[in-house]
Amino acid sequence: MAIDPNHPVLKSRGFLQLFGLDPRIAVLTFVVDTMLFGGTVVSFGLLIPIAMLAGVVLGLITYRAQIRWYGDDREAALIKGCIIGLLTAIPTPLPVLLYLPSAVIGLLNRARQLKLHP
Repeated sequence: MAIDPNHPVLKSRGFLQLFGLDPRIAVLTFVVDTMLFGGTVVSFGLLIPIAMLAGVVLGLITYRAQIRWYGDDREAALIKGCIIGLLTAIPTPLPVLLYLPSAVIGLLNRARQLKLHP
C-alpha cells in the first residue's frame, strides 16, 4: 500500500499547529467552563442541559476561530471544536487540565509565526 503524499496528516505544519488552540479560545473555554461548573454544582445538576447547549455553541465558535485566527484547515478545526464542545459539556472542572496546555502550544505557535513574518 503506497503512502499518499497529499494526505492532510502528512501536510501538517508541525506539532504546534496540530495540537495548538488559539489562546483566546482557551481563555473563553476556561471562563465558560468555570461558569457552567459553578452553576451545575449550585443547581444540583439542573443546568446540565444548558451546559450541553453551551458546549455545542462553544464548539462552533472554536471551529470558526481555529480557521480564521489560528489557520487550521476545516477538518482540524472541526476536530478541535468537537473536542472543546465535549469537554465543556462535561460537568467537571477537570477538562481545564486538557485545553490549557493547548493554549500554551498556541502561544508558542503564534510567537513563532510573528518571528518568521515580522
